[in-house]
Amino acid sequence: MSLSFDFERVIDRKAGDSVKWNRYAGRDILPMWVADMDFAAPPAVVEALQRRVAHGVFGYAEAWPGLTEAVLGYLEKEYGWRIDADWLVWLPGLVTGLNVACRAIDGDVITATPVYPPFMSAPRFSGRGLGSFPLVQQAGRWQWDWAAAAAAVTPTTKLFLLCHPHNPVGRAWGADELAAIAAFCERHDLILCSDEIHCDLILDAGRRHTPIAMLDTAIARRSITLMAPSKTFNIPGLGCAFAVIPDAGLRRAFTRAMAGIVPHVNVLGLTACEAALRDCGDWHAALIDTLRRNRDCVESTVAALPGLSMTHVEATYLAWIDARRLGQGPKSTTENLQRHFEAHGLGLSDGADFGSPGWLRLNFACPPSVLDEALKRLAGGAKNLA
Repeated sequence: MSLSFDFERVIDRKAGDSVKWNRYAGRDILPMWVADMDFAAPPAVVEALQRRVAHGVFGYAEAWPGLTEAVLGYLEKEYGWRIDADWLVWLPGLVTGLNVACRAIDGDVITATPVYPPFMSAPRFSGRGLGSFPLVQQAGRWQWDWAAAAAAVTPTTKLFLLCHPHNPVGRAWGADELAAIAAFCERHDLILCSDEIHCDLILDAGRRHTPIAMLDTAIARRSITLMAPSKTFNIPGLGCAFAVIPDAGLRRAFTRAMAGIVPHVNVLGLTACEAALRDCGDWHAALIDTLRRNRDCVESTVAALPGLSMTHVEATYLAWIDARRLGQGPKSTTENLQRHFEAHGLGLSDGADFGSPGWLRLNFACPPSVLDEALKRLAGGAKNLA
């Protein structure tokens, strides 16, 4: 890890504006729930923001040529994905993009569970029906059940929401799996909206993210790819994301659905995006090293605890922990597992919010000393119910 990037420093976020830490204000509970890292943003991002703030004028903003060039250059360098500038649609957040996609496509929606909660709420907010099917564990790995997926499709299903890499199960979908997803969309004539916000958080060495729209022109024509610098560079509060939509007709439908309800992206978010994608390669490499070590600590700890298990986290900084055996123990027949671990000083996400009661999600993007304490509390809570 580069000495210029301090991922061990504990930054006090208590009693401030942090949604993550304010949830447990005044209580000795470590918040490991929402996908918000406890690391400072990259120095190059902070410096770019300081220069922009010094300008002093913060009017309505739009993407400038240097920002567009940074995005195009980054996608080509990191993934080998060459896109045209006019494929980009700027958004104030990726969740906004999910909701716009549901409004833009005239039909019902399908997705796989467990999944990031907005995948299930966005169709409802848009007056769309939602069909879902479960991912399955086979040989210790989360995989697709295409028979169940086909059974969930109806004549009114028009949109497939994909999480790639997957939150919360931590899979980085491989080439064969992406090809199967593309074929499924072709076979059922579905538009594909792919949430790729965790694309730069591949933790397994030697792996590289592949945007699904890269596979071929057929899937590109029916794809909406959503990306943002927010998770990787820890700038979610700056509200900046973008959609990549190669097909002009689909892009027009998407932008029409935005009209009158989606605000401009704020100028500081755009500034941070350019700096993150252009100037933060070394910081990103050091981050991945830190997250990989943290992941390994979480996996080894969970493997040794009674009543808990998890699959290997290939991507993201989120551990998806199966606590169903704890929930069936004699001490916990009516226990709410999330509340139980809060009583042991650890704030986790409830799997029920992702469509899977009895599971817990743990965010391990924090300094190692904080993670060590969190894992002690996890062990205490697990052993109390075992």
